[in-house]
Amino acid sequence: MRALGLPVDATLTIEQLCRHVGRLRGRPVQLVSLTLPLGSPHGLWISTSSREYVLFEERLAPVHQRQVILHEIGHIVCDHAASPTLAAEDAGMLLPSLSPDLVRRVLGREHGQSDVEIEAELVGSLIGQRIGAWTAGPEWPVAPEARRLAARLAELEPPAAPGRG
Repeated sequence: MRALGLPVDATLTIEQLCRHVGRLRGRPVQLVSLTLPLGSPHGLWISTSSREYVLFEERLAPVHQRQVILHEIGHIVCDHAASPTLAAEDAGMLLPSLSPDLVRRVLGREHGQSDVEIEAELVGSLIGQRIGAWTAGPEWPVAPEARRLAARLAELEPPAAPGRG
């Protein structure tokens, strides 16, 4: 985490994080939202000689998309390698505009509880804690009278002492 050089007291957007990681890697990190086949992973990292692609399922809730993106960035930061397990013809059908060998290397990576996946999830979560709050969307406006009522209710009872409920 220290090697990433993320600002300590600043909040970064996912896009700013991608630019930062891209500078460290020497090639841009591009986010790609798309509809992935049912049953496939919710996100993919594809590394080329000129760019890092983070593909993520567009139908996920925003907070889930964020975690998927951070997980894939975790793979980038850890420089994980993929092991080929798909046949070339299967890879070509999934993403026909990309080289079947490239798709096989990316989709062939183990998913689930492998050490690589656990590490990517942990690193992604740690990055998420450093770059800002986990919100699923904009904050909702609160009417002034509701703020006043909440303030009055908060004054009725002092907060419980730590460890006392």
